[in-house]
Formats: sequence, structure tokens, C-alpha cells
Amino acid sequence: MEKCDRLQQFYEEEHPFQKGIGILRQWVQEVGLDEDFKWSLPTYTWNNKNIASIGKFKKHYGIWFFQGGLLKDPLDILKNAQEGKTKAMRHWKFTDEVPGPEGLIKAYLLEALNNEKAGKRVPVVRGDKKGVVIPEMLQVKLEEDAVLKGAFMALSPGKQRDYAEHIATAKREETKQKRWLAIEPLIREGKVLNDKYRK
Repeated sequence: MEKCDRLQQFYEEEHPFQKGIGILRQWVQEVGLDEDFKWSLPTYTWNNKNIASIGKFKKHYGIWFFQGGLLKDPLDILKNAQEGKTKAMRHWKFTDEVPGPEGLIKAYLLEALNNEKAGKRVPVVRGDKKGVVIPEMLQVKLEEDAVLKGAFMALSPGKQRDYAEHIATAKREETKQKRWLAIEPLIREGKVLNDKYRK
């Protein structure tokens, strides 16, 4: 299925928050970001750099900022994607039919865009051997599924690192997707990443 078809399906399929995610999409586009489809989510970019994604879940929907740790966030709206581990990604949840206020959401988006244009980045800390750097794709997948996230967090740091590096070392989006399909059931079962899956 082509990206445009997957985008259309994401926004047109029936969902309790269908109206809200449609409004978010409009506001993101009005800021001037390019629309893409990565990790099963609409992802918005500038100069091929990830700025934000829109996600929908059973009890809420929201917007993700890939470098959200840089945003000023004076109202303390944004939440850390994975407290204690995630340095950059932040999300803003909505449960009302219409997200808002429009001006505030657009202000966050514009700040994120301007930060990217200025080359600002949350530094990646490559600390001790126990540190695990979660790539963006894996982070999004974990935040989409609480059961999957729980299974991943129950793994030893070594197993977590193996899975994270397996995704991070894939250079092409198609390769990342292929690897993800192979390792998702292994993570759910708490298994080690065997050599036969390292393709």
C-alpha cells in the first residue's frame, strides 16, 4: 500500500477521535510541515527531519514532538515519552473531541520547526554500558502499545540494547519495518534476539 493510501486510511477510518486527529492534521499542515507516513503513523517533517507525529489510541489521541525536550513548555503540557530514559521525545495528549487551543498548539509546532531549522538537538548521552538508546521508531511503537512497552521494559538492559541497535542500524525505512515485524513477537515473549533474526 502506498504512503498516501495509508495516510488516507489512518485519517478516514472510524475512530472515537476521528474529528480531533483531522483537526490536528490541518493545524500541522498550516504550520508548513511536510506529511509522511512512518512507523504506522502520520509523521510531519521539514527537510526530511522528523518534527512531529499524530497518534490515536482507544482513550486518547495526541501529537508527538521528536525533539520535544527542547521546547519551552511554560504550561507543563508535554509529557516525557519514557521517564528516565527518553531525553528528546515528548507528547501532548487530548481526550476532547476538538484539541486546543489552536494558537498554543501551533506555537509549539512552530518552536519545534524553528529549533530544527537552527540545528538544535537534544544531545544523545552514550553513558555507561547499561545505558540503552531507544531509536525513534521503537520509541513510537512502545508508546502505542502499553503491553508491548511493559514486555520491553521487563527485558534485561542487554536484551533491550540488542533490540534497539537492531532497529537503529537499519539504514532504510523498509529495512526497519522488516526488522520490526520479525522482532515484535520476540519482545512480547521476552526472548533474546537470536542471530537468525539479524538480517
